Amino acid sequence: MAPMSLPHLLSAVSHGLEGIIVAIGSSSTQGVMASDLAHSYPAVLQQALSIALPESHMAVINRGIGGQDAAEELARLEADVLAIRPQLVIWQVGANGALRNADPSVFHNLVAAGVRRLQAAGADVVLMDNQQSPALLAKASEAEFDHQLAEVARDTGAALFSRRALMRAWSREGAPPVQFIASDGLHHNDQGYRCVALSLAQTIATALTPRPPLTASR
Repeated sequence: MAPMSLPHLLSAVSHGLEGIIVAIGSSSTQGVMASDLAHSYPAVLQQALSIALPESHMAVINRGIGGQDAAEELARLEADVLAIRPQLVIWQVGANGALRNADPSVFHNLVAAGVRRLQAAGADVVLMDNQQSPALLAKASEAEFDHQLAEVARDTGAALFSRRALMRAWSREGAPPVQFIASDGLHHNDQGYRCVALSLAQTIATALTPRPPLTASR
């Protein structure tokens, strides 16, 4: 994954404040098809960050509601996200839009508006694209929603955490995407949620870890 810049979260933990991360999205965030809520990606992410950053206190709050997409999530940003005053928001969005044959351009505009609202409130934003599951890959427009999400990230300066790229990398390494997908052919299984969360935790921890200054070689 490309390095992330998370200045608001970095500032908070650097000053000894609690790092507040809100994960908003649909069933992939809620943890549908996980064996229990402790195996949802936000729960595993908090555990992984606690291990990776033992001197910092991180709270990862799950605001996933299955079946929602950009319009419904945008409508609840104020109450479910901004009221908590997070320094980082991870927004998983696009799968239900693809499944419902929504208009990708409308999706783009809704997500862009939400990202700008979050940034104006002082939050770093990470956008998370779709899992590579059989049910989603059967939709002709699925790739377009991931493309639109990447365009929003580029235009707004938000970070992009791409499950598409991550799962394709796993496949190249000999672990096909189906290995991380539940029996419903749509959602992650426990292994999928865990691997997504660990990769995301590593990316976040890297963004929060001070790097030694470069020195000129003699």
